[in-house]
Amino acid sequence: MNSQSALETALNHRSIRKFTEQAISEELFAQLIQAGQMASTSSFLQNVSVIRVRDRAIRAQIRAISAGQGGAGHHYVENCAEFLVFCIDGSRHKYYAVDAQLDWIECLMTGAIDAALFAQNMMLCAESCGLGGVFIGSIRNDINKLAEILRTPEFVVPVFGLCLGYPAQEPAQRPRLPAKIVVSENHYQFSKDIDLEAYNETVGQYYLERSNIELDWRKQIRNSLCTEVRPELLTFLQKQGYAKR
Repeated sequence: MNSQSALETALNHRSIRKFTEQAISEELFAQLIQAGQMASTSSFLQNVSVIRVRDRAIRAQIRAISAGQGGAGHHYVENCAEFLVFCIDGSRHKYYAVDAQLDWIECLMTGAIDAALFAQNMMLCAESCGLGGVFIGSIRNDINKLAEILRTPEFVVPVFGLCLGYPAQEPAQRPRLPAKIVVSENHYQFSKDIDLEAYNETVGQYYLERSNIELDWRKQIRNSLCTEVRPELLTFLQKQGYAKR
């Protein structure tokens, strides 16, 4: 199978939200799942499950959840070639050890990390083979409804979705934080105001050129974090058997 190098693929990443109607072959899909499974896993617990959502009616329900209040939702949830939901899954641990103490915060963290590593392995390999994709965190807008739709039992928590398919667009890359802001040496180093403001201007220019809108990173942070952030999640996690201590 022809594929780009991992480094070239990673450096060219961008989220794809428009896809052709071309299906992903079962052979390639199986290889991508296997690539995901080969990601590192904390203590070899492998506490990830993937729900492959093929039923269009179910996809439509998930799209409605991703819409939030009064929105149209992400159309690509419905029309991508493959839509996957990644779940923290401790149910197998309970099968092998009924006295497993999964209600510690640490178990939740390792599950979320495992799910992210699995999914990123899949995304990187998919992109190297000419596919594109986008992660969907907005499925958590109504996590109780999502769990009902996907019939996730105790100790299983759906955390994010992934749309995969063949790209029908070539979007520009969004500028990332400069490495000098992200990387510290030996001890944590606070970012300099001048560097943060310069980056904020870069993001603002990107959005102006891409969509002719006045938006920068400061505004994005305020829009995302200066309000309640899915306050029902803690209750749901505890109902599923996690985050009690």
